[in-house]
Amino acid sequence: MFKGSLPALVTPFRNGELDLETLKKLVEWHIGEGSNGLVPVGTTGESPTLTHGEHEIVVEEVVKAAAGRVPVIAGAGSNNTVEAMRLVRHAEEVGADAALVVTPYYNKPTQSGLLAHFTALHDCAELPIIIYNIPGRSVVDMSPETMGELAKLPRIVGVKDATGDLARVSDQRMTCGPDFVQLSGEDATAHGFNAQGGVGCISVTANVAPKLLSEMQAACLAGDYATALGIQDRLMPLHKAIFTEPGLVGVKYAMSQLRLCSDEVRLPLVGLSDATRALVDDGLRHAGLLN
Repeated sequence: MFKGSLPALVTPFRNGELDLETLKKLVEWHIGEGSNGLVPVGTTGESPTLTHGEHEIVVEEVVKAAAGRVPVIAGAGSNNTVEAMRLVRHAEEVGADAALVVTPYYNKPTQSGLLAHFTALHDCAELPIIIYNIPGRSVVDMSPETMGELAKLPRIVGVKDATGDLARVSDQRMTCGPDFVQLSGEDATAHGFNAQGGVGCISVTANVAPKLLSEMQAACLAGDYATALGIQDRLMPLHKAIFTEPGLVGVKYAMSQLRLCSDEVRLPLVGLSDATRALVDDGLRHAGLLN
């Protein structure tokens, strides 16, 4: 159910407030461009600076707009287990298809703490859970062995792996089994991730290039890695440019260049420097998305 290109949706703003009309238009655009699912209110959706009420509104509006045409994996992570439970339950109540739950950041739990946290979230609702392992941000790394223990639970169904370590895919196939859903969380290595056994990517760049990334993922799933590599080569300068500064800032600027949404972000993030804007523009042109 969860495979292919899954954009980590941005949350559009207008004058500091949620821009829900643009959000709904983006959902329609992504579905029309071939995206295989939608992931609202992750870090790319600026979850750290959304209020709890805004977080819930965005999830609910995306679920309504998608209307069952593609799966919606709702961001539901917190470093407070009770708060994460509330977000998972809300996602279930409004009809999301799964919850994306990041390893608790800042607290630095042990592997035993990770097991307890994710077990509590598994037990609090009937919603499938995808683990989000991103040690570069959360400063805690879930080991393949811990993930293997969690994979024994019926509703822990997969991982968004943003370690950048392609060997992890094989390690996790060993501990979690070949049916455990492994999704890349890093655009630049998504092609190689699939070759190791991954089945898709929760992508930042897909916010601005959904059709190309959907085609790349479809080629990988069909075993046509040569075609997929051609698309990856076309997009690589854009991937690099978008992540020169925080990725959501880069991709919102890229989207603004294509008139998809405003480049407005919330503090403590600020707009791109002129030098990075030029890199993003060059990446868009290299991908054939901007004249």
